[in-house]
Amino acid sequence: MRRELLKFLFFAVLILAAPLVFTGGYLMNVLVFVGINTMLAVALNLLLGYAGQISLGHAGFFGIGAYLSGILTATYGWNAWLAMPLAALAVGILAGLIGFPILKLKGHYLAMATLGLGIIIYIVFNETVDLTGGPSGLSGIPNLAIGSLVFDNDLKNYYLIWTFGLAVVLFCVNLAGSRVGRALRAVNDSEVAARVMGVNARILKVQVFALSAVISSLAGSLYAHTMTFVSPASFGFNFSVELLTMVVIGGLGSVYGSFLGAALLTLLPELLRGAQDYDIIIYGGLLMSMVMFMPGGLVRGLPELFRRVARRREGAGNA
Repeated sequence: MRRELLKFLFFAVLILAAPLVFTGGYLMNVLVFVGINTMLAVALNLLLGYAGQISLGHAGFFGIGAYLSGILTATYGWNAWLAMPLAALAVGILAGLIGFPILKLKGHYLAMATLGLGIIIYIVFNETVDLTGGPSGLSGIPNLAIGSLVFDNDLKNYYLIWTFGLAVVLFCVNLAGSRVGRALRAVNDSEVAARVMGVNARILKVQVFALSAVISSLAGSLYAHTMTFVSPASFGFNFSVELLTMVVIGGLGSVYGSFLGAALLTLLPELLRGAQDYDIIIYGGLLMSMVMFMPGGLVRGLPELFRRVARRREGAGNA
């Protein structure tokens, strides 16, 4: 436990010190999105990496959190700090109710069910024009504020997002090392064996599904109040697949791997913008190489790569 705490403190120091190194306004904006995507990837990793339950509709929960916060504050004048937990509670209840029937399914059937859920939510965002603004989106969402401190620029938003992001990381690290985390891994390895050992696998899967949705909703609310505008295009199927890729690339069953995957897939498209027509080819090639040569994800693949390099250097030195 002490080792995990030291690891988290080191991670937190790096995150909080990042603005001292990366001072550009545009880069700071990208790092804000790294924080939001880290929360989403960690949430999905709880479900996929620890419990072994795939979801292709998590962008929908992200969107519900964003829209609920946006509608309550922009349309009805609610305080944003009240709207955010209410949105998270509503998403958690919805996910719990949906989770009971959906999580009876397994494998590609579960993937198709969650995909359908995400598509339904996306259609609702588009069709409820009077409430959500439809394809044109919802504008006028206020920035978050604490008294006279308004989070209205990239630096302030960075520390706001990462305050929540670090809290989510710490919570999930503790959860992974707890009795519940061990039960989730047992369900992932063998649901039948977990049941024999006294784990209520069905309830546990629904609980982690709801928890993952609540974290996604929180990330959505922060996204809405940071951007002050939301539209359905941000919460479609493509983004659900991107979140899934972040988790797989970073490393299944690793909280810090979720950060690595989120950082890579958020920063990489920005770094490849200069490649013009070849950016998609380079992007796809890098992802294919990651899957082929680092199947365990960055969190396991990078240490193994360093060990291989060290062994080759030792071999060359001995020769």
